[in-house]
Amino acid sequence: MGDVFKEQIVKRKQTTKHTIIRIALIFVVTIVFFVSFALGIGPFAVLITAGAIFGALYIHSFFIIEYEYIFTNGELDIDIIYNRSRRKRVFSAHVNTIEVMAHVEDNNHVREFDSSQETRDYTSGTITESTYAFLTPLGGKRLKVIIEPNEKMLAAFKTGISPRKLHLRA
Repeated sequence: MGDVFKEQIVKRKQTTKHTIIRIALIFVVTIVFFVSFALGIGPFAVLITAGAIFGALYIHSFFIIEYEYIFTNGELDIDIIYNRSRRKRVFSAHVNTIEVMAHVEDNNHVREFDSSQETRDYTSGTITESTYAFLTPLGGKRLKVIIEPNEKMLAAFKTGISPRKLHLRA
C-alpha cells in the first residue's frame, strides 16, 4: 500500500469579540495620536503614534487564523497559521492512539467526550456536518480535539483508525 498524504486548511471565522477588539485598537491609536499632539511633544508625537499603529497592527495579525491539518501515513499534525505568515505546530499524534472519533453532536459518545480533561478547538468556530471530535491521550491527560475534516481527510482517517473507534455520519 502506498503512502497516504492529505492536507486541509480551515479558516477561523471572525467573531464579535474580534470586531470589538479591532474597534478598541483604532480607538486607542486615535487617543494616543491626539494626546501626544495635545501635550506638545512635537516630533516625538509622530514616533509615538507610529509605535501605537505598529502595535495595533501586530495585535490585529493574531486575529487572522487558519488551521492546517496534515495527515501523513497515520500521523495527524495540526498547525496554526497567524496572518498567513507565522506557523506553529499545536498538535501532533498518531491516529492509532485515538480512543473514539465521532461528530461533536453524536449523543452516543457524550459521556466519553465529557470525561476529557482538556479540550482544544481547531475549527472555523461553527458546528457543521463535518465537525468531529476525538479523544486521545496526550501528556498524561485525556484530550478532546475538535476538527473539521473534509471528505478526503475522513477517508484518510479510515485507513488508520479502527472502525470500532471511528463513527462517521452517514
